[in-house]
Amino acid sequence: MAGAGRSSVRVRLVAMLFVISAIAFLDRTNISVAGVQMRQEYAIDQIRLGWVFSAFLIGYAAFQVPAGWLAARLGPRRLLTLALVWWGVFSIATAWVPPGSAHAITLLMLVRFGLGIGEAAVYPSGNQFVSRWVPAQERGKANGLIFAGVGAGSGLTPPLISAVVAFGGWRASFYVCALIGLIAAVVWFVVARDRPQEHPRVNAAELAHIEAGLPDAPAGAVGPIPWRAILGSRAMWGLFLSYFAFGYVIWIFFSWFFIYLAEARGLDLKSSALFGMAPFLAMTVGCLAGGVVNDAVSRRHGLYWGRSGLAMLSFALTALFLLIGSQVDNAPLAVMTLALGGGAIYLSQSSFWSVTADIAGPHTGVVSGLMNVGCQIGGALTASLTPWIAARYGWAAAFGTGAGVVILGIAAWAIVDPRRLIEPEQTPAPDHGAAVAQQA
Repeated sequence: MAGAGRSSVRVRLVAMLFVISAIAFLDRTNISVAGVQMRQEYAIDQIRLGWVFSAFLIGYAAFQVPAGWLAARLGPRRLLTLALVWWGVFSIATAWVPPGSAHAITLLMLVRFGLGIGEAAVYPSGNQFVSRWVPAQERGKANGLIFAGVGAGSGLTPPLISAVVAFGGWRASFYVCALIGLIAAVVWFVVARDRPQEHPRVNAAELAHIEAGLPDAPAGAVGPIPWRAILGSRAMWGLFLSYFAFGYVIWIFFSWFFIYLAEARGLDLKSSALFGMAPFLAMTVGCLAGGVVNDAVSRRHGLYWGRSGLAMLSFALTALFLLIGSQVDNAPLAVMTLALGGGAIYLSQSSFWSVTADIAGPHTGVVSGLMNVGCQIGGALTASLTPWIAARYGWAAAFGTGAGVVILGIAAWAIVDPRRLIEPEQTPAPDHGAAVAQQA
């Protein structure tokens, strides 16, 4: 993304968004590891723990569109700073829910719902940043790096949280995550700016490079959100439905994979922490590789094949690996195969967020937020449905259901064309000549 003679501030800020993305997923998946001890202390089964997982995702989904609106109004600098502080407060609050309370489960659900509200800001803000700072030809790599934080944060969660839990108990893990987030809030507020024109370290060469790769800005002030055009867009609903499928599959890993290893495969805490890293490391690699391939194919064969074509291939590979991995008896081989499924689906991640920036322009935050609602609905469904399917039909059926959902996502991606912009309908100008004729 950098070039000779120009500064590379946008690269460093995208790298910071990678770190924030990693922290976001550390904060939301730590409960999957801590949940082994929490279940014992709160005397709850997997299904009720699934309700707690789903509460986070409902809050996250409900505030995606408001977060996108705020990202456009407040700017990604201020909104992400506020969000990181918010995460810290609700991470601490999770540890303060008293296990002896008659309403402990309800309180846990409310706290995790609140955490979801705060975390809703991260990716609409990040995509608003990308739409302002990153030229179109670099967006695949930029989004690939930002979303590689998902795999990195989730991959660090099992060993880090297991170590903290072993040393200080499950509550300490939430305190550690809160501290990390508060430090990141200070750093982001100091180093970030909402637009490249505002940053003192962006030189003229970098600014010219950025502006040359951005779509033409509309004349005058940005108008109201074109809801009719957005909700009437075939691409919008294709993204929504395919991201629903994406969310259904990835939250099997985020919510249940660690517990699956411990309880279905019989691995101890140390082994579960080690094997539990595999899908998330694969997601990190898949996200980075997907960003590079996205840009390369887009340059050679056009945006449809670079964005949508890559995503359809990604989904097909995911279904294949989930079906095979769920049938394997050998635990290490099953983990590696299922991990490939996690890595394969993340080949598509940069496509989702690049397309929203491609088609939505100044309304990128709102469109990406609406798309992300689909992901979180899928995640909330799988967080509660997966343990029920596993208990009733077995874990092979749970992963097989994920494979079926992701196949439907291929059809949704097929109708997404990143070359067609979402544009509000133009109100015809009044015909002054006709008015004069009528008066005559």
